[in-house]
Amino acid sequence: MSIKSKIENLKGIIPSDVKMVAVSKFHSNSEIMEAYDAGHRMFGESRVQELVQKYQELPKDIEWHFIGNLQRNKVKQIAPFVSLIHSLDSERLMLEIEKQGSVNDRVIPCLLQVHIAEEETKSGFSPEECRRFVADAKWKECSHIKISGLMGMATFTEDESKVKKEFDQLRTLFGELKEIHFKNDPDFKEISMGMTGDFQLAINSGSTIVRIGTLIFGSR
Repeated sequence: MSIKSKIENLKGIIPSDVKMVAVSKFHSNSEIMEAYDAGHRMFGESRVQELVQKYQELPKDIEWHFIGNLQRNKVKQIAPFVSLIHSLDSERLMLEIEKQGSVNDRVIPCLLQVHIAEEETKSGFSPEECRRFVADAKWKECSHIKISGLMGMATFTEDESKVKKEFDQLRTLFGELKEIHFKNDPDFKEISMGMTGDFQLAINSGSTIVRIGTLIFGSR
């Protein structure tokens, strides 16, 4: 099945109010252009060097999402163009994004990454650390950052009840933070959770952004 057909199939499954990020990391420009020619514009990368190269070489109306762990010393490379950073997970990273947003005269939308899985390899704030970070409100002093919601990755397991529990945990935390800290902020609206193996569970649990790679581009 062609990349175009796969995208059309997914758009028939995924509700129109849920954004689909095509995870293009490690895939070629020609594969990305197949998706682009099918009308898709939202792509996700997890390595800064690869993202910068693709940004330089591909059409400028692509909306690039950074979905990997972001090192502070590399923020400046993507700050001029990135559409959404999914992995804000510390005050120090926030301050660097703020600094580079100021340099580029941009407000950079970010999601707070929350560690909801049992796997130690996953990054992010614990739910309690996230609550403290938001309550401390230092983000309010950052005029070049927009906190747009939360991101989390479930445990890699075939136990759907466990995955659903973790997604529900993130959705509950989002609701709590929205009610207490972002009630009058229409920009705090995104819950990025769900990938190729679990995106339907994520959507059922309230995801607004799913990140899908293998189902579009095949295995790397």
